[in-house]
Amino acid sequence: MASCGGLSNFFLPRPGFANIGKTYEPVRLILSISSTRKHKCDVNATVGGIAPTTISGCPPQDFQEKFAKEYEQKIEEIRQVLQSKGEDDPSESLVLVDAIQRGGLSSHYEQEIGTILRKRYEASCSCTYGYYCLHDVSLFFRLLREHGLYISPDVFNNFKGKDGRFRRNLRQDIRGLMELYEAAQLSFQGELILDEAASFSSHLLRECLPEMDNDLSRIITGKLKYPYHKTIAKLTRKDFLQDLEGSNGWAKTLRELALMDLRKGQSVYQGELAQVSKWWNELGLAKEIKLARNQLLKWYTWSMSILIDDFSLSLQRVELTKSIAFVYLIDDIFDVVGTLDELTIFTEAVNKWEYAAIDMLPDYMKMCYRALLDTTNGIGHEIYKRHGYDPIDSLKTSWGSLCNAYLMEAKWFASGDLPTAAKYLENGKVTTGAYVVLVHLFFLSGLGNGGGIGLTDVSRLASSVATILRLWDDLGSAKDEHQDGRDGSYTECYRNDHRGLSMAQARDHVIDAITSEWKSLNKEC
Repeated sequence: MASCGGLSNFFLPRPGFANIGKTYEPVRLILSISSTRKHKCDVNATVGGIAPTTISGCPPQDFQEKFAKEYEQKIEEIRQVLQSKGEDDPSESLVLVDAIQRGGLSSHYEQEIGTILRKRYEASCSCTYGYYCLHDVSLFFRLLREHGLYISPDVFNNFKGKDGRFRRNLRQDIRGLMELYEAAQLSFQGELILDEAASFSSHLLRECLPEMDNDLSRIITGKLKYPYHKTIAKLTRKDFLQDLEGSNGWAKTLRELALMDLRKGQSVYQGELAQVSKWWNELGLAKEIKLARNQLLKWYTWSMSILIDDFSLSLQRVELTKSIAFVYLIDDIFDVVGTLDELTIFTEAVNKWEYAAIDMLPDYMKMCYRALLDTTNGIGHEIYKRHGYDPIDSLKTSWGSLCNAYLMEAKWFASGDLPTAAKYLENGKVTTGAYVVLVHLFFLSGLGNGGGIGLTDVSRLASSVATILRLWDDLGSAKDEHQDGRDGSYTECYRNDHRGLSMAQARDHVIDAITSEWKSLNKEC
C-alpha cells in the first residue's frame, strides 16, 4: 500500500481551470459519436431504445403521475445518501459520485457533487487521509480533472519502485489498474507519467485477461475499449449498472433510478424525433436532391448525444439537429452532386446570405439554399427570444466558412493535385462541420452576449475537436457511405508528402496525432 504522505504538494489550483470544466462537456460528447462525414453512425435504428416510428397511444394519466412521483422519490433517496456519504465516508462518496456519473444521472446532483469534490480537493491540499490505494488515488484524480480541478500526475509516483517504474506487484490490483487506465485518459501534453500509466495498466490488464472469469474479463475488455472519458454515460450505462456494487443498498436504488431515467428519456426523445421528422418531411429536400443522404435518425442522434444529460433542452436538440442535417446535405452536394462551377456559385450565394442570390443558382440548389437561410435565420430568432440577442452574423459566417472549405477541397481533387497534409488538415478541420455545430451549440446554450465567454475563448477547444474528428474520420473512407464522390483523406496527403511510407505507418502517425489532440482538448476543458 502506497503512502500518501507526499500528496499535499500535488493538489494545486491552476488559475481559470476550474471555471471552464463543466461548460464544455458537450464537446467531449461530440467526440464520442461518429464523425459527420463518411462514417456510419451506430444507432441501430433506435433512439434511446425506441424505434423512430410513432408509438400508438400514451400511458394513462394516473400512470404518468405515479411514475413522476416515484421518479422524484428515487432522486431524493440518492441525494440523501450522497449527502450522508459526503460527510461520513470520503472514499465511498467518490465511488457514489462516479456511479452517479456513469449511470447518466449527474444532472440531478450537480450541486452535491460539486460540494463533495471541492471539499475533498481543499482537504487534500493539507491532508490526503483515505486515499492510499491505487484505486482511490486514481478515482480521486479522474474526478477532480473531470470537474476542472487541477491535480498533478505526480500523485502516481507513490506507486513506482526505486527504478522509477510502476511496481509490477500492482498486477494483483485489478480494480486499481482499471481505474488507473481511466485516470490516464485525462492527461495533458508532456505528462509522461500518465503515458506510462496508460501503457502499464493496459498491458497488465490484457495480460491478466486469460486468468479472469467471464464477467471480469468482459468488464476489463469494456474498460479498455470504451474508457469513460471517451464515451457517453447514458448510452453505455447498461453494462455498468449490471456490475454496480454499493454499500447500504444505494446500488439497487441507483439502478432503479437509472431505469426510470431511461424510460423518461425515451418519451422525450421520441417527441423530439417526431418534431424534426415533421420539419424534414415538409422541407422535401430528400426528394429534391436524391443522391444526398437521407439519415434523419443519425442526425438527431448527434444532437441527442451531445445534449443528452438534460431532458429540458428539447428546443436546443431540435434546432441543432436542423443545422447538422444541412452539414450533411451540403457535404453531399459538394461531394457527389454539383459540378465545380455550380459549387462555386453556391459558395458565393452562401457568403452573400441574401434571398436574391437564389436566382443565380441551378434549380436543384435553390430549394436547399432557401431552406438553409430560412432555418438558420429561424434559429437566430429563437436564440433572440430566449437570450435577448441575435447571433445571425456568427451563424451565417460559420456556413460561409464551411462552404469555402468544401469548395477548396473540391478544387484540389478536381485538379488531381493533392495539397500538403498540413494544408489539407487546416482546411479539413472546417469541413468536418464541427465549427458550424459548435457555433450553433454555443449560442443555443445561451453563451456569448457579455456572459464572460466569447467564441474566441473557445477557438483552441474547437480546433482540437475538429482535428480529432477529421483525423479519426479519415482513417475510414467514403466507401462506408457507399458513395462514389470526390473525397480525399489526410493519410493520402501525408503519404504523398512522405514517399515510401506504408499505409500502416501513416495510420500510426494519425493515431499519434489524435492522441496528442485529445491531450490538448483535456487541458482546454
